[in-house]
Amino acid sequence: MLGHTVILVATGHHYERLFHTFNRHGTLMNKIALFFVGVLLGSLPVFNAQAAVQNRYLMDIVDVQGIRDNQLVGYGLVVGLNGTGDRTQVKFTSQSIVNMLKQFGVQIDGNTDPKLKNVAAVAVHSTVPALASPGQTLDITVSSLGDAKSLRGGTLLMTPLKAVDGEVYAIAQGNLVVGGISAQGRNGTSVTINTPTVGNIPNGALLEVAMHSNFNDMDNIILNLKAPSFKTARNIERAINDLFGPSVAQADSSAKVLVRAPSSNRERVTFMSMLEELQIAQGRKAPRVVFNSRTGTVVMGGDVVVRQAAVSHGNLTVSIVEKDFVSQPNGAFLGQAQGETVVASDSQVGIDAGDGRMFIWPEGIALNDIVRAINSLGASPMDLMAILQALNEAGALEAELVVI
Repeated sequence: MLGHTVILVATGHHYERLFHTFNRHGTLMNKIALFFVGVLLGSLPVFNAQAAVQNRYLMDIVDVQGIRDNQLVGYGLVVGLNGTGDRTQVKFTSQSIVNMLKQFGVQIDGNTDPKLKNVAAVAVHSTVPALASPGQTLDITVSSLGDAKSLRGGTLLMTPLKAVDGEVYAIAQGNLVVGGISAQGRNGTSVTINTPTVGNIPNGALLEVAMHSNFNDMDNIILNLKAPSFKTARNIERAINDLFGPSVAQADSSAKVLVRAPSSNRERVTFMSMLEELQIAQGRKAPRVVFNSRTGTVVMGGDVVVRQAAVSHGNLTVSIVEKDFVSQPNGAFLGQAQGETVVASDSQVGIDAGDGRMFIWPEGIALNDIVRAINSLGASPMDLMAILQALNEAGALEAELVVI
């Protein structure tokens, strides 16, 4: 007995009917037909431009709990400097040298203060990537702790690196690469380019102990959203359940999604590789205006708009000029006696309140028009901050203000 299967294939706004006739009990024919239909569906272009802009890979918008970096820090000595090391007033450098030499069998009186110019005490720090194994190399950064002038040409001696739990996880050693340089003349004149007291050692540390991770021990894979959003969390849940089946993912909050995962490490790796290729429609994020009050930098997103508002801005300038003059004899001035010569002051006070222009911005004005109007007022970045803050307080700015 023959049967018919009708498959609708979307091509723009039209549909084509593909009729496949095959034996109802012929499973092989069924699989072959479905395979070619799948190839055909996968080759059709998608014409949703908005989805293409908003969709992002899952791992770009979430962090996986248990897969994280860890910081290490240590204290060490840099030797071999060309007279640019710590000076005598840095006592801990001399103490460190004495303690190190005693470990090598060099007998030094405890009260001896070796005057060293080629040694500098440094802090060493590094970052261990997630799930790193013993034997892997790490890049390290070396920073001067004392008053060394430069670390250029120095060598870091063996330095243990500890984590927050106080345990040693890596050992650092090697020759420094310093990007800065400093030069000084006999009269004390000096020139410094970049920072010569900080250097790097690529692959300068060896990881000795693996950092523990509970990623493979947890029943659920926990996805933490980098930008919390209920819409994004819901879209992640829906996309994972559409791929793996119902109830695999569950949105716990706007910032967390729980995903049931295989217990086997090998199967979990395969599961995560499939999640990495999953694309998610990200929810709407509120536009931001970022201020840096120290540098006067203002950064506004392109989707920042302002409701109807009137803005007036002018710089108030008060200037006071004092002029001294000598009064002539033979005249009475300011109460002095006849024929006396005195020094008097003449004060001039001026106030400039600007041109006081007022601008009316229509509803939904865009970023370019905002900047153009504010610049026409002759406003500085600090003035721009004040105007935008006032607009926000008035409820006319559709954006979030962030001060860094």
